[in-house]
Amino acid sequence: MQDTLKNLQVGESGHVTTISNTNPGYRRQLLTMGITPGTTITVARIAPLGDPIEITVRGYKLSLRRNEADVVQVEKLS
Repeated sequence: MQDTLKNLQVGESGHVTTISNTNPGYRRQLLTMGITPGTTITVARIAPLGDPIEITVRGYKLSLRRNEADVVQVEKLS
């Protein structure tokens, strides 16, 4: 099932399928941080007001704003 990273709940995981952003600089930043197609991402925590989202990717934790997470398309794992 195709979804965006911002729609995953705490404890849910997904495989990155694409990064859909028209800003090549931001896309490059995400790729540099290890968010590449095929990578598994798990939502570790969500701040009390919903922003930012803490994710685990490639063995480390990373925080993204909800609007930043919205550009990462994932295939939700069961």
